[in-house]
Amino acid sequence: MGFPTLIHTMLLTTAMAGQPGAPRADEPGGDGALAATGRYSLLNPTPRELRRPLSADRPDATESPYPVDAGAVQIELSFIELGIQSEDGETRRSLSFAPVNVKLGLTERVDLQLLFNPYERQEGGGTPDADGVGSFGVRTKINLWGIDGGSSAGALLPYIVFPTGDSDVSSSRIESGLVVPVAFSLEHGWDLGFQAEIALVNDGSGYDTVLAHTAVLGHDIAGDLAGYIEYIGEANLDMGEYMPSLSAGLTYGVNEDTQLDFGVVIGLDNPSAEDVRVFAGITLRF
Repeated sequence: MGFPTLIHTMLLTTAMAGQPGAPRADEPGGDGALAATGRYSLLNPTPRELRRPLSADRPDATESPYPVDAGAVQIELSFIELGIQSEDGETRRSLSFAPVNVKLGLTERVDLQLLFNPYERQEGGGTPDADGVGSFGVRTKINLWGIDGGSSAGALLPYIVFPTGDSDVSSSRIESGLVVPVAFSLEHGWDLGFQAEIALVNDGSGYDTVLAHTAVLGHDIAGDLAGYIEYIGEANLDMGEYMPSLSAGLTYGVNEDTQLDFGVVIGLDNPSAEDVRVFAGITLRF
């Protein structure tokens, strides 16, 4: 997306602030204080009436620090993602169909996430066309604070990506990293999120160290419709390259367990990154 390579490696676009239904720590009953008792787990699920409001890791790149409630299953899916990159008079397109993140709440503060890109196609740009199955990733979200109340929340998300896909469209080596998101509930209904990330990314012959950071601002627009705007930056320390991007999108809360979304990411100043990426998807909680 000027789409960061690192975020793309994470298999799907992700989100937090500005969603209708995202937990606001300063809202009565919206901070998860009732559910954060320490007694709920995968085998003793959080009762539905005590669940926190829906919080998804899409459509923006800034992760939510709120895990899925204990015993709940949440599916976050892109219907389709289209990326376009133009360089030296050549245009390269990438298509991803149904990249998905399946989450399972293990405890009140920890969830397990399985990420998979079932099909990706790359064509044009003066290079051979390629398509096939993407990589498979596993990560866990560990909430550090914020589900018990207060105006902020933070979490750790360690992850690992396995080279299970076709080599033409996915990494040929294991990749790993750590994401640290924080979120703040501001006055007048504004939500602010920040994220830092470090990763080891396969460059074909070894590993590059990549640092990424984001900042996102979101607000309700009308009813269950909300919007966000986000800055994304990625620095490859080994290549001495920095890729900045600007993202914006909308979310619509269909009900307390369903959310639709649409987003776009625009590359600001890097010819090796995508000029634009658009995507639409859905979040479902069971």
